[in-house]
Amino acid sequence: MKKDDACFELVCADGRARRGRLTTAHGVVETPVFMPVGTAATVKGVKPEDVRALGAQILLANTYHLYLRPGHETVAKAGGLHRFMHWDGPILTDSGGFQVFSLAGINQIREEGVTFQSHIDGSRHLLSPEKSMEIQHALGADVIMAFDECVPYPAERAYVEASVGRTTRWLERCLAAHRRAAGCRPYGGEAHTKNVGAAFCRPNPRQLLFGIQQGGMFKDLRRLSSEQIAAFDLPGYAIGGLSVGEPKEVLFDVLDDCADMLPKEKPRYLMGVGTPDILLEGVARGVDMFDCVLPTREARHGRAMTRDGSVNLRNAKYAEDFAPLDEACGCETCRHYSKAYLRHLIQSKEMLGATLLSIHNLHFLTDLMAGARAAIEAGAFERFKRDALDRYYLA
Repeated sequence: MKKDDACFELVCADGRARRGRLTTAHGVVETPVFMPVGTAATVKGVKPEDVRALGAQILLANTYHLYLRPGHETVAKAGGLHRFMHWDGPILTDSGGFQVFSLAGINQIREEGVTFQSHIDGSRHLLSPEKSMEIQHALGADVIMAFDECVPYPAERAYVEASVGRTTRWLERCLAAHRRAAGCRPYGGEAHTKNVGAAFCRPNPRQLLFGIQQGGMFKDLRRLSSEQIAAFDLPGYAIGGLSVGEPKEVLFDVLDDCADMLPKEKPRYLMGVGTPDILLEGVARGVDMFDCVLPTREARHGRAMTRDGSVNLRNAKYAEDFAPLDEACGCETCRHYSKAYLRHLIQSKEMLGATLLSIHNLHFLTDLMAGARAAIEAGAFERFKRDALDRYYLA
């Protein structure tokens, strides 16, 4: 991507931690950023207006789920995902790759794509790079992800190595499909690596296609994957295949090098993580974007994320605790509701309980990232990280 076409501006850095700005068709995203997950075109239990009010800048929606229900054609007829779900900010859609490996009852991986059985009705489908692009184009997200193979943990080296090659070939096919949809003419014409095809086209500027680094827990394969996908000069890159069951110390060890393997001038996205330690350690290692279902999932189980650690509202000690979850929190939940009331809602299985806790948890993580951005600008990120994690995990 030429400099004048760049969608990402690196504002400043503090060590490896980066403060950036991602420009999309539906607005600017200040990074580092946490993206709430709206799997089925909704952040579970929270209205879009409330998601915006709590500080969210960009949402993630899921290709696999929206393809199966209500169908990407239906979303397109509604005017695209933004109009369908009443969200006027940026949206990122994942490729569906992780879900066909983790949710489908039966799947078969071939070079063509993945044949899988729907977890909804048992029907069989083929999700290929071209199909993933077709679905994401119809949804109309601002950032779309290349179709990749997410290997499980643990996995044998030979399997992971084959997967890296397949992910690169699938990326090439995604880009070709994206080019056709954008009506662009090829440029370049030179093969960029042994495993990367020749001509490709500048991606549609209204939908930013990100490639995904794979390689399991093998750092040399991560580097190989990075070299191959970076050759396509895409608008951004993701780190996939982490937080898939490996011990946290293994995750941090692998992540320590992953971001630096990717182009410095492009946004870097660590997929599927949402605990404060991984978020802040990811920022410290040069990651710009994160997503996870954790804040709303924790809320549905009656757990709140606070500066002083996780609070389990099912605990009887909160039955007559009339203080808010966090006196210093500015979210709607903490401004108006006590721990005793929230516990009552959870114990009574009232839907409002999960909604109010979701609002709080999402606010907590978006606020954590806002603090990280401010700390990077002030040249004080390492202290901010240490103080936040000490308080959260040692309180």
